[in-house]
Amino acid sequence: MTAVLDRLRVTDPARWRALALRWRRWAEVAGRLIAECGPPLAALRAAWRGAAATAAVQRLEALRRRLVLFRLHCWRADQAAGEFAATLSRARALLSRSLADAALGLAARADAGAAERFEALTEAIRTPAEPPGPERPDCTSAPAEVHRWWMALSREQRNWLLATEASWLARMDGLPAADRDIANRLLLDNRRDEIDQAITRASGRDRDRLREVRDGLARLSDRLATASGPRAYLLQLDLAEEGRAVVALGDPDRAANVLTHVPGMTADLASYGGELARAQRVAEHAAEVSPGVATSAVMWLDYDAPDFVDEAASARRAEAGAPALRRFQEGLRAAHEGPPGRQVVLGHSYGSLVVGRAAAGGLDADAVAFVGSPGVGVDSARDLRIPSGEVWSSTARDDVIQYAAVSPGSLVHDLSTVVSGPIARPLLAFGLPERNLWFGHNPSDPAFGAHVFASSPGGGHVGYWEPGSPSLRTLTEITLGTAR
Repeated sequence: MTAVLDRLRVTDPARWRALALRWRRWAEVAGRLIAECGPPLAALRAAWRGAAATAAVQRLEALRRRLVLFRLHCWRADQAAGEFAATLSRARALLSRSLADAALGLAARADAGAAERFEALTEAIRTPAEPPGPERPDCTSAPAEVHRWWMALSREQRNWLLATEASWLARMDGLPAADRDIANRLLLDNRRDEIDQAITRASGRDRDRLREVRDGLARLSDRLATASGPRAYLLQLDLAEEGRAVVALGDPDRAANVLTHVPGMTADLASYGGELARAQRVAEHAAEVSPGVATSAVMWLDYDAPDFVDEAASARRAEAGAPALRRFQEGLRAAHEGPPGRQVVLGHSYGSLVVGRAAAGGLDADAVAFVGSPGVGVDSARDLRIPSGEVWSSTARDDVIQYAAVSPGSLVHDLSTVVSGPIARPLLAFGLPERNLWFGHNPSDPAFGAHVFASSPGGGHVGYWEPGSPSLRTLTEITLGTAR
């Protein structure tokens, strides 16, 4: 046992992260080679006819397919090495706390799991991909049905579908996160080409919008390629409107706890980095507090967040986004490996209304948390279909949302208070948090029925994730299921 402990102490997780990065780089090289196959194929088809031309095209297409499969295998190796590095880091953290037995158990499970994944990958490389039968789930299939269909396929059939039908699989809730990540990464080069071509055709404000989307896509691509921070899984990417993305930090299918972060007003692909950083702080703090279990954080931006006050004054965008959030959570549950994980959904600002609308209709979550909320569309925690005692809310004392997003009735009352009384009345009318907000009862009012937790007094509207803040600590505890 002492020898194993000594080996764990000197094992450097950074080496495994570097290995994952090398596999990612090989996938990039293969992507460039695939792109170079395009012009020769187009030229052959345009200028050459006959049996020899057909044979040449077939050879180039076969080469392209092999390169696509090579990329797929590179990303699988990248995922396995990255997750192994993350687990080793947690095992070493346990060891530093003199929890030798827990550290050894975690390291042993990680070693066995990584060995199994690399062995399966070796076998997959030796075995050619093969097309599956004609059965396919349709757009009405529940995520659990999608997952059963996918797992019933052979490894070779799944690889064939990923290599040939990535655009169809990329947004399919119920697919394992690792496979969905591969499908979306395979589409990244096409997405870049699409946005560049759209910019050349656009003008005025539309061109400016597309350029912002392109810049956001470039930053997202950089984050997917980097070795710093938890390994990112690209679960959804859409360049429509201001752009949408769903990114998980750490594999949610293998995590004991999964936090889904739903951002609010003005969130888009160009600003995704700040939202992802907030989600990452919870995941990293959870790893510090409880290294014995894995925690994944998901930045879920799969709805058209409002950009202007008049758009944010309507619940329409939240109502449109709620069904997609429900399906995503159902997909997380269906694809999870081992015992069910703890699923927590966090809504910030207008995102809290998206979460509220989803939870009112039934959301596959073990807990929901609202921060900086303008109201969640219901008047009581009892109206949310969430386990009893698992609704949480916080609003910082200086968060403008509780003064700016008051209900029409409250606004009329406050104005009448101001005009009908002495000079101190404005402070009484507008200086205290409102009970009734634009989208219903303030969830941070104790009468709403949620657990109200503290925030930093000077945090404002976006300070809930500041390092060392009481709100970050409580959000972490909610994610881990240890909040009281």
